[in-house]
Amino acid sequence: MDLATAYREAVLGSRNRILNILMISRCPPWPLHLGDRLIVYNLARELEKHHHRIHLLAFYQRPTDLADTTYYEQFFHDVQLVPEPERSGVSYMWRRFSKGARLPTRASQCWSPEMWRRIQAKKDAERNYDIVHLFGSVTVYEYYHLIREFPNIITPYESYSLLLETQAAEASGGSIFARLNARLRVGTARRYESWMFSDFGRTVVVSKKDAALIQQLDPAARVAVIPNGVDIDRFSSSNTAHKQPVVMFTGNFGYKPNFDAAMILIKKIYPRIRKHIPQVQLMLVGADPPPALQSFDKMKGITVTGRVPDMRVYLDQATVFVSPLQSGAGIKNKILEAMAMSCPVVATPISLDGIDVSNNKNVFIVNKPSEMAEWAVALIKNPALAERIGAAGRALVEEKYTWSYVADQYEDLYERIIAKHKQNS
Repeated sequence: MDLATAYREAVLGSRNRILNILMISRCPPWPLHLGDRLIVYNLARELEKHHHRIHLLAFYQRPTDLADTTYYEQFFHDVQLVPEPERSGVSYMWRRFSKGARLPTRASQCWSPEMWRRIQAKKDAERNYDIVHLFGSVTVYEYYHLIREFPNIITPYESYSLLLETQAAEASGGSIFARLNARLRVGTARRYESWMFSDFGRTVVVSKKDAALIQQLDPAARVAVIPNGVDIDRFSSSNTAHKQPVVMFTGNFGYKPNFDAAMILIKKIYPRIRKHIPQVQLMLVGADPPPALQSFDKMKGITVTGRVPDMRVYLDQATVFVSPLQSGAGIKNKILEAMAMSCPVVATPISLDGIDVSNNKNVFIVNKPSEMAEWAVALIKNPALAERIGAAGRALVEEKYTWSYVADQYEDLYERIIAKHKQNS
C-alpha cells in the first residue's frame, strides 16, 4: 500500500462529504509551464475527482488566458477571470507604513475593486461556502474582510521575503543602488509578511524553511506545510536508451534565478564535464530565454530550446539533471519532474528546499560548480549508479509527492478548519 492510499484510509477514512469551495487565485490554472499555476490546476483536478463543487475567481495577466479556460473549466462549477490591476510602488509603501490601510473594508480601497465586487456577487448568490481558499499573497490577501465569515485558507506558495533575501545576497557584490534596492524590497516584503496572514484560518506554504520565516515574522500566523506534487502518470520515463550523454536543466528562463543558474552551467560546470566527456550535450529547456542565453544556442554542444510543447520528451533524453540554483524560495517543480522521470539529479541545497531528499541516496547535493561537474561525470560514466539514483528519486516522488497525496492533505486541513470554525461560531 502506497503512502497516499494509507493516508486516505487512516486519516480521511470513508468520508464522503461534498464541499462547496470558493477558490480565489492570483493567476489562472493554465499554462502549466508557469509554475505558480500548477497547484491550482492539479488540486482542483484531484478535488473534482472527489466530487467537490469548486468555484474559481482568478486574476489573469495575458490576453491568451481568456481562451485557455478550455484546458481546465471541466474541474470547476464555474470560472470567472478578472484582469490583474497595476499596483504602484507608492501604494505598496502606503500600506506598509499606514496600519489603517492594510486591510480594505470596501471595494474602493482595493487594488482591484472589480475582484471585490465579483467575490461579493458570489457570496450573494451562494451564501453557503464550506471553505474559501486563496492562492497568492499580496495579490489576494486584501479580500480577507470579505471572506472572513467563512472557514478560510491562504496558500502563498512560499515566503516572498525569503526569495528576495536570497536574491539580495546575490546582489551583495553589485552597485550601491542595486544593494539598496534589494534591501528595500526585502524590508517591504518582511513588513507585509509580519501581518498579512495573521487572521486567516491557516497559511499553507510548500517548505519548512518558508514556514519558519513566516512564523518568525508573524507569530500570530497559523502556518502549515503541504508540498507541491507531480503527475506521476504523465511524468514517467519510457526507459529509452540514451544515444549520447545529455546534461539538462529546465525552467522558465525569464525568471532570474533560472537564468543565473543556466549561466553557471554554461560557464562553470559544462566546460568541466566536456573536458572528461567531449561528446556530452547541454540542453537548457524552457520558456522565455533572454537574448543573452539564446546566444549560446548551437554553440559547443549547447541547445537552448525555448518553450517546448512537452517537457517529458526532453527529460527522457537527459542522462543527468543538474540544478545549480543559487537563489529562490519554495519547492522546485522542475526537480520533482526530473525525479519522477527517473533522471538522476545533482543539485544545490536551495534547489531541493521542501523535498525530503537524502544525499547519495536519491540525489547528490553539492554547492560548488566543480563538484557538480564531478558528480555529473560520475553519473554519465557509471550507468548503474545513474539508474540507482534515478530509481530512488522516482520512488520518493511516488511515496510523498503525488498530487493525490497533496489533495488528501488539503482535504484533511479543510475539514479541521471547518470544524474549528464551527466551534468558534
